Amino acid sequence: MYSGRFEGRTAIVTGAASGIGRDVARRLAAEGARVSMWDLNASVLAAAAVEVGAAHTQAVDIAVENAVDAAMRRSIDELGGRLDILVASAGITGPNAAVKDYSASDWRKVFDVNVNGAFYSNRAAVRIMEKSGYGRIVNVASVAGKEGNPNASAYSASKAALIALTKSLGKETAATDIRVNCITPAAIKTPLFDQMTPQHIEFMLSKIPLGRFGAIEEATSLVCWLASEECSFSTGAVFDLSGGRATY
Repeated sequence: MYSGRFEGRTAIVTGAASGIGRDVARRLAAEGARVSMWDLNASVLAAAAVEVGAAHTQAVDIAVENAVDAAMRRSIDELGGRLDILVASAGITGPNAAVKDYSASDWRKVFDVNVNGAFYSNRAAVRIMEKSGYGRIVNVASVAGKEGNPNASAYSASKAALIALTKSLGKETAATDIRVNCITPAAIKTPLFDQMTPQHIEFMLSKIPLGRFGAIEEATSLVCWLASEECSFSTGAVFDLSGGRATY
């Protein structure tokens, strides 16, 4: 661990009550950042914030545009008027079902959170970062967005859209010191597994050559490098964390 790597930096982490988001918030705070943790689940978020030592928390529904913009204003006020880091980790899997059986309402719900929510968060963050000329945005996508998992079409398609959003925004901000990247993990054991069928979990494991799921700490290490000043020449890029699964 690089002690003090984020000293003086401010950060917002979405989906911060559990899983990758929670561990990233913990690591950022441990290395000196003032962290504002966002999540829809207020009670779980409160407990996580105590463990993390967060400077600020907010219960936010990132699928609602006005809620994200209002939350950004509140967080910036609490963080001293600037934002250096956004880690967009909030996401849902949606049900496991074939396309022919997938309901339009479930499809829209997955896109509202995974795509629209990430767009609102990225847009609000970059508007603040442009004022200081510095920033790091890390979006948590998935290898499913590159390869497409059967019986997970909404999740796969939404993560593909998030990859494209990352590439577009990274190019738009390339003339500044704002870097925008994403990670594409294969299956990592988080509470998201509770939204999946055992059959789908077994399918995902069968696709990983290393023969195991990823660890949250492994994702955190990669995210925190991308969120640091050390990541200076990569933007609009996709970083695999797939145990050998990714083929391109």
